[in-house]
Amino acid sequence: MEQKGILLESGTNELEIVEFEVGYNKYGINVIKVKEIIQPIPVTVIPHAHPHIEGIIQLRGEVLPVVDMLKVLGVPNGKYSDQHKYIVADFNKLRVVFHVDNVTQIHRISWTQIEKPSDIYQGTTNQVIGVVKIGETMILLLDFEKIMLDINPDYGISVEPVKKLGKRERSEKRIVVAEDSPLLRKLLNETLTEAGYMNLEFFENGKDAYNYLETLLEKKGDITKQVQLVVTDIEMPQMDGHHLTKRIKTHPELQKLPVIIFSSLITDDLRHKGEQVGADDQVSKPEIADLILKIDELIL
Repeated sequence: MEQKGILLESGTNELEIVEFEVGYNKYGINVIKVKEIIQPIPVTVIPHAHPHIEGIIQLRGEVLPVVDMLKVLGVPNGKYSDQHKYIVADFNKLRVVFHVDNVTQIHRISWTQIEKPSDIYQGTTNQVIGVVKIGETMILLLDFEKIMLDINPDYGISVEPVKKLGKRERSEKRIVVAEDSPLLRKLLNETLTEAGYMNLEFFENGKDAYNYLETLLEKKGDITKQVQLVVTDIEMPQMDGHHLTKRIKTHPELQKLPVIIFSSLITDDLRHKGEQVGADDQVSKPEIADLILKIDELIL
């Protein structure tokens, strides 16, 4: 897949998703994460690997793990179709292959079309982070970061690097955090608190975070006396992090706030998108110690 021709302008609150099938359901992955889609090639099985790992392949000299999406998604007695494909993805400074039944098409949608999963089935153990209705079709957006975290917890945000920063007192500094994943909100709360930042306001999407900032501005005036910094993910229902950053940086009062984008999509190829919308800095997940040092620089 040639990505350069389909990447969207920054801050439009739109995205393109690759629709794929596993079992009888249709799923989606942000096209920005997708490096290419290839026909399956022979897999080398690794003894005692995690049950969700089929093995490894060699692709143009690079050794990559192959994730069995039938097992990840709990498809009983699953067997791949004749149209099965490999989705080669790149995020969180990790390149990985997802084995799926078929890859069908690309959809361009607005983040406002993505509905939050119902509380009935949403939780820290669920892999669905959003639902998109396109005609009669429902596409489930998956939390690929959590899928990899379940396979290897070392991929995730850890409090250990933060402890190495030593004892700190930052509690008077209020930080607004926009992050849609319940698991990552929990991990960010633990790590930022360990770093001394205890005055935290969490929101599950950019829209709620922006509305909160506007409400503070209307009620109490000077925003910089109430909030010192915003940390935002990129991929979130209703309003993504690029659009949130653009809204903040084009607002006559809110533009005073420093904004750090903390996302699995921060790569050399995509960093320009955050720069275009005025982000003060960008840090790739899961580099939590780097995030904290950037926060220190911007608000202390």
